[in-house]
Amino acid sequence: MQGPSGAGKTFSSLLLAFGLTGNWSKVAVIDTENQSADLYAHLGHYNVISVGAPQTPEKYMEAIEVCEKAGMEAIIIDSISHEWETLLDIHSNMPGNSFSNWAKITPRHNGLLNKILSCSAHVIATVRTKQDYVLTDKNGKMVPEKVGLKGVQRDGLEYDFTIVFDVNIRHMASASKDRTGMFVDLPDFLIGIETGQKILKWCNEGSSVSEKTDSFSLTDEFEKSLSFQDAISACQNMDELIKLFNANPSLQQVFKDEFIAQKNRLLDQPNFRQNGTTAH
Repeated sequence: MQGPSGAGKTFSSLLLAFGLTGNWSKVAVIDTENQSADLYAHLGHYNVISVGAPQTPEKYMEAIEVCEKAGMEAIIIDSISHEWETLLDIHSNMPGNSFSNWAKITPRHNGLLNKILSCSAHVIATVRTKQDYVLTDKNGKMVPEKVGLKGVQRDGLEYDFTIVFDVNIRHMASASKDRTGMFVDLPDFLIGIETGQKILKWCNEGSSVSEKTDSFSLTDEFEKSLSFQDAISACQNMDELIKLFNANPSLQQVFKDEFIAQKNRLLDQPNFRQNGTTAH
């Protein structure tokens, strides 16, 4: 859920989470926004964990674990932008070579992403976008309107999420990424409880790889994988990833986001191996 400040990301996330669970007591908010989650307490008795500065990836991961152990079914990270801003600040204050220092920062960021991806609950993450103003015509007058631009997070974060909703300052949402196929072609709409219910129905019905394509064959190296997406994630170097990509031309566009995300992960690894050599 990404948008500028004031777009209603927290409120929309809460309605979405209730639609996914049908029970406010099973919804938790990991709040990094100075207790802004408390502003919507009238909606229901959801749970809040406050994460204070510095908002490191490890604090987020610990909060997710607390939510999982408490049996939460939907976890809202509000917002995940603070994690990246904290890492940028840490990196800028590290002595030594700036490029090589990323080898220390990247694993911490990836650790949080892996925690989100392996979480037993639905995870909704809000991302603040940088703001700008554009002139729009309203009743014959040109007036400035606040718009959101690039999200304040590391490039490629959207690859790891099933749906990316862009919310504008009028609280209207559109899907810039949608693996479910339910929202991508819709006109701008308000996110509500029914949005979460719609996603929950899709989750319960399942979206197996066999529903995405009639058939595919994995290379022997990945024949034990549970799905084609698992096969992509299992690639340990660029040789394996390219081999899998070339062996499945019918799936290259279907899983384009997953291939790009895995490529970025491999390139982010310190001393990543490519073509049997070690790159420093």
